[in-house]
Amino acid sequence: MALCLSSSAAAAQKDMVPYPSSVAPDPIASSPVAILSKCTICPDQKSTLGDLKLSVSDLPMLSCQYIQKGLFLPAPQVPAHSAVGLLKKSLSRALSFFPPLAGRLCTDPDGAIYISCNDAGVEFSHAVAPALSVPQLLPKGADVPWAVRSLFVLDGAVSYQGHYRPLAAFQVTELGDGAVFVGSTVNHAVVDGTSFWNFFNAWAELSRAHDAQLLRLSRHPDLRRNFFGESEAVLRFPDGKGPEVTFPVNAPLRERILHFSREAIQELKSKANYRPKTSIATNDRVSEIYGKQVHDQKEAAAAAAAEQQEEIPISSFQALCAQLWISVTRARTSLDASQPTTFRMAVNCRHRVVPNVDRLYFGNAIQSIPTTTVVDKVRSNGLAWAARLLHRGWWATATRR
Repeated sequence: MALCLSSSAAAAQKDMVPYPSSVAPDPIASSPVAILSKCTICPDQKSTLGDLKLSVSDLPMLSCQYIQKGLFLPAPQVPAHSAVGLLKKSLSRALSFFPPLAGRLCTDPDGAIYISCNDAGVEFSHAVAPALSVPQLLPKGADVPWAVRSLFVLDGAVSYQGHYRPLAAFQVTELGDGAVFVGSTVNHAVVDGTSFWNFFNAWAELSRAHDAQLLRLSRHPDLRRNFFGESEAVLRFPDGKGPEVTFPVNAPLRERILHFSREAIQELKSKANYRPKTSIATNDRVSEIYGKQVHDQKEAAAAAAAEQQEEIPISSFQALCAQLWISVTRARTSLDASQPTTFRMAVNCRHRVVPNVDRLYFGNAIQSIPTTTVVDKVRSNGLAWAARLLHRGWWATATRR
């Protein structure tokens, strides 16, 4: 699952937590990351897949920025140039199994958008950052340094730009303490998080394999596009400029990595599942569950069905999300008590639709689940209440096939 918090659009700027003016500039924000080499990696075998039409689950992602994921790895046991050469070779092989990543977006005369699996390739960069180290980039109890952005290619790119940008880009950066960071940037209209990690794991598998095994892959992606029906939906953009990102990308937000122990999460789950003898009135519960179409009778029916599923335990993830929602809402002291606040989860739908979508389906198969109430209720009603609200929103969507 992925998640995000938001308030009403009118108060978007007010809802943000800027860097305090008293905070000194990030000492490593301007540390140089030197690019040693840059090239285009193409599949080692020509694709025969043809064009893949974006599904109704892919199209909304055209206005989203590219997905960015990265891994810190220990110092390689071979010279850096040898390790980079191996990664290039295995990446080329992996792209043969995942040809959409090596293509480009294209729009036909009728406005339908496709992935052209034309083997145009992905961007690959090899960089060094002698002034950076893992402890600096992952500070405990501090904001994420701006220098992290320099470890990714195509930072800030919007998915619609895949018409003329690579659909994937990778940067391997050697850090000053010997560690290596592999930064991946992938078009969100082509993949969701599950699809990305399926690709990344395949790349890792091929990197570990011996030369004689490079033609094999233990889990092949499902590249079919027939799971979500043939939609006639067309998104038209004046002058071909594409959609704008739906949030203020230059807002001075602070980023923080939070760590939760297993014991802490278990405690949150236990508290979230505590059930007092009295409960909130049914009408109040239903009124606070918002789906994508709040006036649709099916949404109301799903909400009513959720009321009958109170015996299903709240999950660890839902309990953790509720705690985050409460903590962030309380920290945003400038919010009006009556102002709407929304917690949004993106849930994997592969096993939640009938018939099920293959778990190795390569594309977007996610459902956005927004849950909305007012600020005062999140601040004052406690963990069990917020977790149950999120749980009902999830159930209303999970049971709608």
